[in-house]
Amino acid sequence: MSQLLVEYPHTRNGWCDNPLARAADGILRYGNLTPALTELLDIQVHNFAGREAVVEIGGPRLTYRELWYSASRIAGGLQEHGIGYGDRVAVRMPVGVRWVQAFLGALLSGAVPVLVHDGLPDALADRVIRDACADFVLDGGGRAAGFGEALPDGAAFIDDGASLGELALLSYTSPGPDTAPRGVELTNENLLSAIWSVVGALDLPTDGLRNLVLLPLAHASGCVDQLLPTFAVGGTVVLTPDRSLVPQALVAERIDMVAATPSIFAGLLPGLAGLRVEQVRQVCSAGHRAELAAATACGSADTLREVFPAARQWSVWGATETSGIGLARDDTALGDDHAAALGFAFGGTEVALWGPRADAGLGELLCRGPNVSPRYWNDPQTTESRFTGPWFHTGNQVSIDDDGLVRRVS
Repeated sequence: MSQLLVEYPHTRNGWCDNPLARAADGILRYGNLTPALTELLDIQVHNFAGREAVVEIGGPRLTYRELWYSASRIAGGLQEHGIGYGDRVAVRMPVGVRWVQAFLGALLSGAVPVLVHDGLPDALADRVIRDACADFVLDGGGRAAGFGEALPDGAAFIDDGASLGELALLSYTSPGPDTAPRGVELTNENLLSAIWSVVGALDLPTDGLRNLVLLPLAHASGCVDQLLPTFAVGGTVVLTPDRSLVPQALVAERIDMVAATPSIFAGLLPGLAGLRVEQVRQVCSAGHRAELAAATACGSADTLREVFPAARQWSVWGATETSGIGLARDDTALGDDHAAALGFAFGGTEVALWGPRADAGLGELLCRGPNVSPRYWNDPQTTESRFTGPWFHTGNQVSIDDDGLVRRVS
């Protein structure tokens, strides 16, 4: 039987205030984006200069003005090393304020940051760095030095000449048992679209959000979907390299949003037992299909509800190729119906089914939207196999009902 592609043009457009309109290529796009991510961040730095931008528990605390200035000096240092427009700068550092400074410094230099998870074995990290053809590596001085050395430093510099279609970030997929990590090209439009989709879907406030981000910053889910949206609304990103300090940080830092993977939440639950944190208004779980299923099976969502009784609980599903977003479910609204649900498409994301049973509502999940990567880095064969026109093949077998709710299929 031939393969069918059946589109489900449902997306929760109303979750975002920014206007979406269908472009000539058929893709929903935001109409009022800044030309580049650096320009959006520059605007917010000036709007919220005196607010705390990033806090590291047990470490530095920086306002937006301080963070921007320190990042621009790193950019100037990179420029003095010959790094500029279009060069790739790998960021391989532990989670903390210095990671954020290094990432933004690479961005402001005009280079393309390459996210390299600090937890990767050296051989695999080196493979990613070589594949990206990195021109410079920001590792705080190297692993032998314990990441304690100074980052590049020079006269403050900001390159803000990028455009929406240009490559802004190189993020690698997680390696599987039989697959190597693949570089995913994310443009300024991909990043900005994902940012505003998250801001709208999670209804992020502009009056001083304090977001405890426990997701890996070297993944799209942590960097693109939590760090950057928090900066976009002038909020504070709180980071805890030592997760044993999370219970104290929740109270001391007046946290009102927590973001982590289901497995991270599960690991935190013993330390949160008996705690009741009333001020947290949003709990966001982000993960792949297997993690969301495991969290449902072990009942961690119920335990989190006891710890954060006033919080709205969200689960967000996405792939690196979709900028880490794509589907979202409101666990409270779905109630008992959420056991197999991945969620509804939101922002500009649209979904389709691919396969011989697609017309019956069952098949492989495909996604398209302004947040979907155009291609893999230096890998035209995989690009051709995983993309059908603008549609990205996720590899997940799902069903989609008439309301657009996507459910996983065992």
